[in-house]
Formats: sequence, structure tokens, C-alpha cells
Amino acid sequence: MIDRHNPPTDLAQLITQHFGKLTDADTRLLKVLTSDPIRGAFENSTEVASRAGVHPASAMRLARRLGFKGYPEFRAFMQTSLMEGQDEFADPTARIAARLARAGEGGLLSSLIDSEVSALEHLRDNVTDAQIRVFSEVLYNARRIFTVGTSHGTALAKLIALRLRRSGYEAIDLGSVEQQQVEWVYTMGPRDVLFLSCFRGTTTQLKHLTDLAGERDAACLILCDVEDTRIKGPKNSQICVSRGGAGESQSLVVPMTIANTIILDLASIDAGKTMRSLNTFKRVREDLNRVIK
Repeated sequence: MIDRHNPPTDLAQLITQHFGKLTDADTRLLKVLTSDPIRGAFENSTEVASRAGVHPASAMRLARRLGFKGYPEFRAFMQTSLMEGQDEFADPTARIAARLARAGEGGLLSSLIDSEVSALEHLRDNVTDAQIRVFSEVLYNARRIFTVGTSHGTALAKLIALRLRRSGYEAIDLGSVEQQQVEWVYTMGPRDVLFLSCFRGTTTQLKHLTDLAGERDAACLILCDVEDTRIKGPKNSQICVSRGGAGESQSLVVPMTIANTIILDLASIDAGKTMRSLNTFKRVREDLNRVIK
């Protein structure tokens, strides 16, 4: 039976608790499961037994020996440990597998929608209008704005720069200049802003850029899902909010919603600058389209 006072959270702990009871067939099965835990969490007893070279009944006996009623319950345990494991965020294969496990028979689309809704509700409860205003005021007073991101945050950084330029602000996406990032940041001054979109942690490169911006007395705005104390500074402001728990879709809607709210709030405080710029941009684009036609 499983120790209810000290329940195992993963397969390794389960093996440790029952090590003295394991047979040769058990060991062969567990070797297969531990060598590829993601695959093992989705296969049935027959498939696992076939890979281990033992009779399917051996898999059922292993599950009972480990304290489960049968192999389906044992497989559910492995899927749950996969969804709740911290390694999920560092392993893209595990992230996908965990989301498939969480979806189960309820439907993948429905599961992803529920995950997005849950992440947005968490956003509503954990980010305030006051935090948004801090970001928009820094942007309003900026001479130039440099955007850069990690992971899918690179796409968001590019979009933020585009939206700001159309709103009349001088914004440069550092992802588009690649090797020249340091040269661009080195030109920053006290009225410039470095706007970071950091997903799943801050890279050494971004840490270097924030340090350099700090040396140039520029402000840093950090939109992230994992708080990093290494990028704190006297002119740094940070909004950190989860994009979803383990096994859930790591929402891109959450940071996009925050970015859109910041830009909308910026329009509410810049005395019509955004509106005038958008109207000018619309007119120029329409004129260009007529020329092209």
C-alpha cells in the first residue's frame, strides 16, 4: 500500500519505498518506465510489458506491489507526477505530454480553453491598475524604448515595439538587430527605457543588457512569469504573473493582455499623442495603398 502519511510524488520515490519487494520482472519494467517516463506515462500495461520483455500480467502485479489497485491507477499516478513535476518547464517534451495528460478524455480544445480562462482569472486577481500605470508613465516619459524578450517573449517584444511606433513613440525591437544589441543599449541614457518580455526565466544575455542599461541610468520594465531578483534595480519596475500551472497551457494571452492594457493606458495619459499618431499612420498607409494600386 502507498504510505498515506508520506505519499510519493514521483516514480523515483515510489521505487525507493518498495525497493525490497521488487522482483526481476519488476526491475525490468521499472527500467523501461524510468528510461522514458513521458512515454511510460501514456502506454498501457501490455505496451510497457512488451518493451520490457515480460508477460503483461507482470505489469499488473507491479502496480499492485507498489500500492495501486491496478495498472490504470498506477498510470494515472505517473501522469499526475508528470503534470506536477517542476522539470516540466525546462523540458518542452514534458510540457506537451503533461498537457495531453491533463486533457484526458475531456477534449484537448476544452482543456486549453479552461487553462486560458484560469490563467486570465489569476491575472485579474494578481495585477493591479496601479502596476499598469507605473509602466505606462515610464513609457510616456521615455525618449526611446528598446524591447527584447526570451522564448515566445521575443514575438511579444516585436509586437510591443510595433504598437508603440504606431502610437508615436520611438521604439526599437532589439530582437531584430541581434548581434548589435549591446551597441544599441550602450547608447541609452537616463530618459531611455529597456522593456523586457521574459518567459521561463532571464537569460545571461538579458541580465547583461539590464546591467548595461542600469549603468547608463536607463529604466527597465520587466514583464515576466518567473521572478528574478538578479534584474532588480532602482529604476526597474516588474510585473510578474503566472502564465499557467504545471500541466496547463503556458498562456500567451496573459502577457499579451498585460501589454495591450499598458499601451491602452498609455493612450489615456498622453494627451492625444497616440490618437494623433494612429490617425496619421492610417492616412499614410491609405495613401501608400492607393499609390501601389
